[in-house]
Amino acid sequence: MIEHLPEDWQRATLVGRMLSSAGPTPILVREGQVYDVARVAPTVSQFLETWSDSFSGGEALGPLEAFAFEPAYARERMPRLLAPIDLQCIKACGVTFAVSAIERVIEERARGDAARAEAIRADLRDRIGTDIRTVKPGSPAAQRLKQALIADGLWSQYLEVAIGPDAEVFTKAPVLSAVGWGDWIGVRSDSAWNNPEPEIVLVCTSTGRIVGATLGNDVNLRDIEGRSALLLGKAKDNNASCAIGPFIRLFDGEFTLDHVRNCVVRLEIEGEDGFRLEGSSTMALISRDPEELVAQTIGAHHRYPDGFVLFLGTMFAPIVDRDAKGLGFTHKRNDVVRVSTPRLGMLVNKVTTCESAPPWTFGIAALMRNLASRGLL
Repeated sequence: MIEHLPEDWQRATLVGRMLSSAGPTPILVREGQVYDVARVAPTVSQFLETWSDSFSGGEALGPLEAFAFEPAYARERMPRLLAPIDLQCIKACGVTFAVSAIERVIEERARGDAARAEAIRADLRDRIGTDIRTVKPGSPAAQRLKQALIADGLWSQYLEVAIGPDAEVFTKAPVLSAVGWGDWIGVRSDSAWNNPEPEIVLVCTSTGRIVGATLGNDVNLRDIEGRSALLLGKAKDNNASCAIGPFIRLFDGEFTLDHVRNCVVRLEIEGEDGFRLEGSSTMALISRDPEELVAQTIGAHHRYPDGFVLFLGTMFAPIVDRDAKGLGFTHKRNDVVRVSTPRLGMLVNKVTTCESAPPWTFGIAALMRNLASRGLL
């Protein structure tokens, strides 16, 4: 899996979880060497709570390239990588790229006429006094844009969280339910319109300190969410519908939050039917700064004693027709999905149905029993 690591992985500080015959084990990768840190902190959550660059513990296991990690969908063998988080809550933000949301509304009104779309943009620009692509959510200009869109019958609840003062922050999946690199991801068999959502995922401690980042696939059922926003839970939270990995990259002198702010997240989908789709999402276009999204997730109204991870959203929504014209894109069984960016590597998964994916059975109680049996608690 070396080709799926960050391009500068030998200089990166990485944290992950490895499943061996003994059970899940937190590992630290430094200067290309793997360390078992379970005796220092039995969970990734606990390890990150006290993390500092001066850490020097752990049991040396050898160079990372010596570990023959293989995708679980290809062959079940030990050791293998799990999602690099454990007790953290899994949160996600939606509609964080306001320009994308507004453009969808404009395109729908213009009905494919590029000149008409530009005329709508120009009219809105004149009425609010600024380019709609530069509007900051919650600002006076955003409020003027909202009133203009309402007057034109273009307003929606999605635009409220795109340009209003409050971000959309929801719970993506239960603790310990995320799948990792090389695992199966699931879509419901009763969904006819679904897609991956390639995203950056911030990793935060119980105090809201952002310690690193990883990649995520916020698998989404567009037909179910499209029926009603109140069906978000049914559209988002299903067996194997949340993928995170391959590793958490910790912030240090080589990698900072500014790298996250400026990265481009790529998506590749390859199907058994020969279908291939590529796209990208540019984080520089995000409407709310990552620190603002974290601040709206944790604070006086909400705490996370074991930390949390936060999906930052995506501007990518595949619209390429896969089968018949006008039907758009949807997943098929055995699609291989790759989410990547150079500084974080590549998250690779294969699609199946939620019903066919390995069931989630290893919860918090099972983890505590396992750690106790190993003398780690």
